[in-house]
Amino acid sequence: PQGVVARITRPGQHQAATREITLTRWLASLGFPAVRPLPIDQPVHAAGRAATFWEELPPHRPGTTGDLAHLLRRLHDLPVPPHIAGQLGRLDPFVRLTDRIDTAAHLTPDDRRLLLDRTTALRAQWAALDRPADLSLVHGDAWPGNTASFPDGSVVLLDFERTALGPPQWDLTSTAVSADTLGTLTPDAYHRFATAYGTDVRTWDHYPLLRAIRELRLVTFAFQTTGQDPDALREAHHRLACLRGERGPRPWGWKP
Repeated sequence: PQGVVARITRPGQHQAATREITLTRWLASLGFPAVRPLPIDQPVHAAGRAATFWEELPPHRPGTTGDLAHLLRRLHDLPVPPHIAGQLGRLDPFVRLTDRIDTAAHLTPDDRRLLLDRTTALRAQWAALDRPADLSLVHGDAWPGNTASFPDGSVVLLDFERTALGPPQWDLTSTAVSADTLGTLTPDAYHRFATAYGTDVRTWDHYPLLRAIRELRLVTFAFQTTGQDPDALREAHHRLACLRGERGPRPWGWKP
């Protein structure tokens, strides 16, 4: 009733909640357009979970890809002080991937081995790419659904639980994959995103690696959801067939 939002984490996410509060307090001190944590002693820990408390946003809608591009440009350009960098740690684009593959109920042994081998190969390529000189502040889950646009034209960024230090291209790859792989973003819309940010990540030499990691995450996520939504099983197998090279060239028309 007082305009407060409480977010309850999964079990064991105390450190992640603490990082998110520290980061967003720092962003608030800079005047960066982001969600604001309440000025109280938090996170609160109870029953194995962490709770964080936030100012409720006024009526809003998700931002556009252009809104996202402008916010990411500002975020990536921020100089990160040592006390923030020390808490954030390095970006891990493979977080929970192996667990998803191991626990997916509708994978054959061959499918499971394919995905695990692909994870191992991509992880090795990522390790060779992840150089300290390339690191900046990376949101980690950058898509228009994590922006909020208000009637006055202002836009804020939200959901910083995956924010870390890493190559800024990781944040841009999500939108590029929407155009290249999913086919859900038109070429014109993607061009507006790249123009608003100031560069097209698809021209980066290592973009195919980042795209492959994103695609792997999208496949494993689809199999993860089949336990909650049996209708998603057809989509999950379609995505896997695309990775196997059985559905022709991109875009593959993956559905939400």
